Amino acid sequence: MSPSTGKIAKWNDSKGYGFIDPGVGENQIFFHINSFSNYDQRPKPGQLVSYTESTDKHGRVCAVKVNLVGSRLPRNTDKKGISFPHLVAFCFFGIVGIAVVTSKIPFLILVIYIVVSILTFVMYALDKWSAKQGKWRTPESTLHLLSLAGGWPGALLAQQTLRHKSSKQPFRIVFWATVLINCGILVWLFTPTGAAELQSLIARIK
Repeated sequence: MSPSTGKIAKWNDSKGYGFIDPGVGENQIFFHINSFSNYDQRPKPGQLVSYTESTDKHGRVCAVKVNLVGSRLPRNTDKKGISFPHLVAFCFFGIVGIAVVTSKIPFLILVIYIVVSILTFVMYALDKWSAKQGKWRTPESTLHLLSLAGGWPGALLAQQTLRHKSSKQPFRIVFWATVLINCGILVWLFTPTGAAELQSLIARIK
């Protein structure tokens, strides 16, 4: 089926869905954020889009392969490649792993990053599911606290893989602030003062 063209009539950013007005007196067509091909942007009312008509599991008409008219698909749509967020997360774990092997920081630090990152990824997934179902959402402050506590690599992977919280600018600004703060604390642990404080804390916990 050849793509059709219409205009976004309504968009609910918190729930991740909207409606396209195909014009010529036809009914508006539902579409979900997962069907929006422009990963680096969020849909807005009034934007011209191309789309393909399909049906959901209940047999209702919906739009898929929704793309802004006149825009190119982002490069990270190639599933065979690795995106920049994935590269950042994997490189970070690699650096922390090397620091553990060379005894620069305790193994516990790597464990904390892995566990909190997994927890953060799960919280992003639950929040996206809640958004689709119209249920109680995870507060953004909770997601930011998890990132600050060391879960930001998991947050990066979730934003890219789940396409959740990846384009909301105010959220992204705070998120990257938590990344910088967390990395700053990690760098401090490499200093004699930081290392001594960490060893003292571990000794008290034991």
